[in-house]
Amino acid sequence: MNYLSIRNLSMLGIVFLVSCTGSQKTSVAAQDTTVNGILPNPETSDKNSPEYQPAFAGQTRVPGVKTTVPYQVEVINSDLQKPWGIINLPDGRFLITSKTGYLNIVSADGKTISKVEGLPKVDDKGQGGLLDVALDPDFATNRMIFWTFSEPVSGGNHTAVAKGKLSADEKMIENPTVIFRATPTYNGDKHYGSR
Repeated sequence: MNYLSIRNLSMLGIVFLVSCTGSQKTSVAAQDTTVNGILPNPETSDKNSPEYQPAFAGQTRVPGVKTTVPYQVEVINSDLQKPWGIINLPDGRFLITSKTGYLNIVSADGKTISKVEGLPKVDDKGQGGLLDVALDPDFATNRMIFWTFSEPVSGGNHTAVAKGKLSADEKMIENPTVIFRATPTYNGDKHYGSR
Protein backbone atom coordinates (compact mmCIF):
# COMPACT_ATOMS: atom_id res chain seq x y z
CA MET A 1 0.00 0.00 0.00
CA ASN A 2 1.21 3.46 -0.74
CA TYR A 3 1.03 6.54 1.48
CA LEU A 4 -2.14 7.94 -0.19
CA SER A 5 -4.07 4.69 0.24
CA ILE A 6 -3.17 4.51 3.94
CA ARG A 7 -4.07 8.19 4.41
CA ASN A 8 -7.43 7.75 2.64
CA LEU A 9 -8.28 4.69 4.78
CA SER A 10 -7.32 6.61 7.92
CA MET A 11 -9.58 9.53 6.95
CA LEU A 12 -12.48 7.15 6.22
CA GLY A 13 -12.02 5.58 9.67
CA ILE A 14 -12.06 8.99 11.37
CA VAL A 15 -15.23 10.01 9.54
CA PHE A 16 -16.87 6.70 10.57
CA LEU A 17 -15.89 7.12 14.22
CA VAL A 18 -17.11 10.71 14.38
CA SER A 19 -20.45 9.79 12.81
CA CYS A 20 -20.94 6.91 15.29
CA THR A 21 -20.07 8.87 18.41
CA GLY A 22 -22.29 11.94 17.85
CA SER A 23 -24.40 13.18 20.76
CA GLN A 24 -28.10 12.51 21.13
CA LYS A 25 -28.94 16.23 20.97
CA THR A 26 -29.85 17.43 17.49
CA SER A 27 -28.64 20.85 16.45
CA VAL A 28 -31.08 23.72 16.02
CA ALA A 29 -30.34 23.74 12.29
CA ALA A 30 -31.27 20.06 12.06
CA GLN A 31 -34.45 20.55 14.11
CA ASP A 32 -35.71 23.45 12.01
CA THR A 33 -37.79 22.29 9.10
CA THR A 34 -39.57 24.39 6.57
CA VAL A 35 -43.23 24.18 5.71
CA ASN A 36 -43.99 25.38 2.20
CA GLY A 37 -40.69 27.27 2.19
CA ILE A 38 -41.44 29.18 5.41
CA LEU A 39 -38.93 28.87 8.25
CA PRO A 40 -40.25 28.29 11.75
CA ASN A 41 -40.73 31.28 13.99
CA PRO A 42 -37.35 32.00 15.63
CA GLU A 43 -39.21 32.97 18.80
CA THR A 44 -39.86 29.26 19.41
CA SER A 45 -36.42 27.98 18.33
CA ASP A 46 -33.60 27.30 20.74
CA LYS A 47 -30.99 30.03 20.92
CA ASN A 48 -28.03 29.10 18.73
CA SER A 49 -25.52 30.86 21.01
CA PRO A 50 -27.00 30.90 24.52
CA GLU A 51 -23.67 32.03 26.03
CA TYR A 52 -24.06 35.45 24.36
CA GLN A 53 -26.46 37.81 26.07
CA PRO A 54 -28.50 40.29 23.99
CA ALA A 55 -27.96 44.02 24.53
CA PHE A 56 -31.67 44.43 25.28
CA ALA A 57 -34.70 42.18 25.78
CA GLY A 58 -35.99 40.77 22.50
CA GLN A 59 -32.95 41.82 20.43
CA THR A 60 -32.29 38.32 19.13
CA ARG A 61 -35.79 36.87 19.32
CA VAL A 62 -37.59 38.67 16.49
CA PRO A 63 -40.69 36.76 15.39
CA GLY A 64 -41.13 35.79 11.75
CA VAL A 65 -43.41 37.80 9.52
CA LYS A 66 -45.96 36.14 7.27
CA THR A 67 -47.98 38.02 4.73
CA THR A 68 -50.71 37.16 2.29
CA VAL A 69 -50.72 40.57 0.65
CA PRO A 70 -50.79 40.08 -3.12
CA TYR A 71 -48.38 42.00 -5.31
CA GLN A 72 -48.05 42.59 -9.02
CA VAL A 73 -44.77 42.78 -10.96
CA GLU A 74 -44.67 45.21 -13.85
CA VAL A 75 -41.56 45.81 -15.97
CA ILE A 76 -41.34 49.54 -16.67
CA ASN A 77 -38.01 49.49 -18.54
CA SER A 78 -35.66 46.79 -19.79
CA ASP A 79 -33.06 49.02 -21.52
CA LEU A 80 -30.87 49.85 -18.52
CA GLN A 81 -27.26 48.69 -18.64
CA LYS A 82 -26.15 46.93 -15.44
CA PRO A 83 -28.43 48.76 -12.95
CA TRP A 84 -27.48 48.34 -9.28
CA GLY A 85 -28.85 51.00 -6.88
CA ILE A 86 -32.17 52.83 -7.12
CA ILE A 87 -33.95 55.61 -5.29
CA ASN A 88 -36.98 57.78 -6.05
CA LEU A 89 -36.56 61.46 -6.76
CA PRO A 90 -39.12 63.73 -5.06
CA ASP A 91 -41.20 63.97 -8.26
CA GLY A 92 -41.54 60.17 -8.61
CA ARG A 93 -38.79 59.59 -11.18
CA PHE A 94 -36.08 57.03 -10.48
CA LEU A 95 -32.37 57.71 -9.97
CA ILE A 96 -30.56 54.48 -10.87
CA THR A 97 -26.86 53.68 -10.77
CA SER A 98 -25.23 51.88 -13.66
CA LYS A 99 -22.45 49.60 -12.47
CA THR A 100 -20.18 50.90 -15.26
CA GLY A 101 -20.00 54.41 -13.72
CA TYR A 102 -22.91 56.69 -14.50
CA LEU A 103 -26.43 57.44 -13.26
CA ASN A 104 -29.73 57.16 -15.10
CA ILE A 105 -32.81 59.23 -14.45
CA VAL A 106 -35.84 57.22 -15.50
CA SER A 107 -39.32 58.68 -15.78
CA ALA A 108 -42.01 57.32 -13.44
CA ASP A 109 -43.59 55.42 -16.34
CA GLY A 110 -40.20 54.02 -17.40
CA LYS A 111 -40.38 55.35 -20.94
CA THR A 112 -37.68 58.05 -20.73
CA ILE A 113 -34.06 57.55 -19.69
CA SER A 114 -31.48 60.32 -19.38
CA LYS A 115 -27.82 59.78 -18.52
CA VAL A 116 -26.00 61.66 -15.74
CA GLU A 117 -22.20 61.74 -15.98
CA GLY A 118 -19.30 63.37 -14.15
CA LEU A 119 -18.82 60.84 -11.36
CA PRO A 120 -15.34 59.63 -10.35
CA LYS A 121 -13.87 56.66 -12.22
CA VAL A 122 -15.01 53.28 -10.92
CA ASP A 123 -13.41 49.83 -10.97
CA ASP A 124 -16.28 47.80 -12.43
CA LYS A 125 -14.61 44.39 -12.52
CA GLY A 126 -16.47 41.56 -10.79
CA GLN A 127 -18.81 42.94 -8.12
CA GLY A 128 -17.30 46.43 -8.33
CA GLY A 129 -18.54 49.58 -10.01
CA LEU A 130 -20.96 52.39 -9.22
CA LEU A 131 -23.04 50.86 -6.46
CA ASP A 132 -25.71 52.41 -4.23
CA VAL A 133 -27.20 55.91 -4.25
CA ALA A 134 -29.02 58.07 -1.68
CA LEU A 135 -30.52 61.55 -1.67
CA ASP A 136 -29.54 64.23 0.83
CA PRO A 137 -32.49 64.82 3.21
CA ASP A 138 -32.58 68.39 1.81
CA PHE A 139 -32.29 67.26 -1.82
CA ALA A 140 -35.28 69.39 -2.88
CA THR A 141 -33.30 72.53 -2.01
CA ASN A 142 -29.62 71.52 -2.34
CA ARG A 143 -29.75 68.77 -5.07
CA MET A 144 -27.01 66.79 -3.26
CA ILE A 145 -26.72 63.06 -3.74
CA PHE A 146 -24.44 60.44 -2.15
CA TRP A 147 -23.18 57.26 -3.77
CA THR A 148 -20.87 54.35 -3.09
CA PHE A 149 -18.43 52.87 -5.57
CA SER A 150 -15.33 50.73 -5.91
CA GLU A 151 -12.58 53.30 -6.30
CA PRO A 152 -9.54 52.27 -8.37
CA VAL A 153 -6.25 53.28 -6.75
CA SER A 154 -2.61 52.26 -6.92
CA GLY A 155 -2.40 48.66 -5.72
CA GLY A 156 -6.07 47.78 -6.26
CA ASN A 157 -9.33 49.35 -5.11
CA HIS A 158 -11.61 49.89 -2.14
CA THR A 159 -15.17 50.93 -1.35
CA ALA A 160 -15.62 54.69 -1.28
CA VAL A 161 -18.49 57.07 -0.52
CA ALA A 162 -18.84 60.33 -2.45
CA LYS A 163 -21.23 63.23 -2.75
CA GLY A 164 -22.02 65.77 -5.42
CA LYS A 165 -24.67 68.14 -6.71
CA LEU A 166 -27.00 67.14 -9.52
CA SER A 167 -26.77 69.94 -12.09
CA ALA A 168 -29.86 72.00 -12.96
CA ASP A 169 -30.03 70.35 -16.41
CA GLU A 170 -29.64 66.91 -14.72
CA LYS A 171 -26.80 65.86 -17.05
CA MET A 172 -23.80 66.14 -14.70
CA ILE A 173 -22.68 65.75 -11.11
CA GLU A 174 -21.04 68.98 -9.98
CA ASN A 175 -18.09 68.96 -7.57
CA PRO A 176 -17.95 65.21 -6.91
CA THR A 177 -16.07 64.69 -3.64
CA VAL A 178 -15.01 61.45 -1.96
CA ILE A 179 -15.95 61.70 1.73
CA PHE A 180 -14.98 58.20 2.93
CA ARG A 181 -12.59 55.45 1.85
CA ALA A 182 -12.74 51.95 3.33
CA THR A 183 -9.04 51.20 3.54
CA PRO A 184 -6.80 49.28 3.38
CA THR A 185 -6.86 48.97 -0.38
CA TYR A 186 -6.83 45.45 -1.78
CA ASN A 187 -6.43 44.00 -5.24
CA GLY A 188 -9.68 42.10 -5.80
CA ASP A 189 -13.15 42.30 -7.33
CA LYS A 190 -15.56 41.03 -4.65
CA HIS A 191 -17.56 42.13 -1.60
CA TYR A 192 -17.78 45.94 -1.71
CA GLY A 193 -20.97 46.06 0.36
CA SER A 194 -22.75 49.39 -0.12
CA ARG A 195 -26.38 48.52 0.40
